[in-house]
Amino acid sequence: MLRWALIFAVVALIAGALGFGGIAGAAADVAKILFFLFLVGFVVFLALGVFAGRKISGG
Repeated sequence: MLRWALIFAVVALIAGALGFGGIAGAAADVAKILFFLFLVGFVVFLALGVFAGRKISGG
């Protein structure tokens, strides 16, 4: 998912540099949404890993 966010960010930068405002805005919006979804998923799995690690180690 992070790869797609980066791809859309690059598309937005290229489209913005070439003057395609609508395409750049749409690609930037999609990149933001995907990035924040990735970030939320990362935090959730990080928390699950920490809690599971404590449960397994008995801490």
